[in-house]
Amino acid sequence: MIQAGSATSAIGPTLGAPLRIGDTVPEFTARTTHGMVRLSDFRGRWLVFFSHPADFTPVCTSEFVAIAAAAVRFEALGCSLLGHSIDSLFSHLAWLRAIHDALGVRVPFPVVEDPTLEIARAFGMVPADVNHAASVRAVYFINPDGVLMASMFYPVSVGRSVDEMLRTLAALQQTASGTVMTPAEWQPGDAVLMPPEFTAEAVLAAEAPTSWFYRQTAAP
Repeated sequence: MIQAGSATSAIGPTLGAPLRIGDTVPEFTARTTHGMVRLSDFRGRWLVFFSHPADFTPVCTSEFVAIAAAAVRFEALGCSLLGHSIDSLFSHLAWLRAIHDALGVRVPFPVVEDPTLEIARAFGMVPADVNHAASVRAVYFINPDGVLMASMFYPVSVGRSVDEMLRTLAALQQTASGTVMTPAEWQPGDAVLMPPEFTAEAVLAAEAPTSWFYRQTAAP
């Protein structure tokens, strides 16, 4: 276990292997801009855990400003936010101070330090044998039981859409019971889809050729 003064202690699947939907996410304890945090501290709530390759970079700065502005919208969905990069805690603090002083934005969520890339490797952001953070740009949607429900990866040159992060979170919550699905371009309040009835009786009784596998209904 890594002791105080280092960033993390992480236990997960095969080191460097990407996490899959349905996996229980690796546990870790890390220093953050809000003090020591364990990932399991967030159990019982949805969590969006998102990473960036480096502090003091233009795209990442724009994202932190946008996510900070939307923090109340995530909270309204019962979701916590947790940032991450491979930079040190001291770098995080200096970067957040620069964002506050230059752009007037206070980042309200904790940001994890990971200078050894241990968390990045445990979550499959980088292969086990890679020692740089170029691919550390991911978003993990974690349910209240600590299970990965969706993930997104981005290149360093493309900023993330906060609206799409919120839409995905809302869709995951809407479908968490397993009784409905969300169609393409779904937005909160839109109609949802019923699961198909995979029986010959349902197919033969359908009023239209598509009505056994494409059934819309009002959101619960």
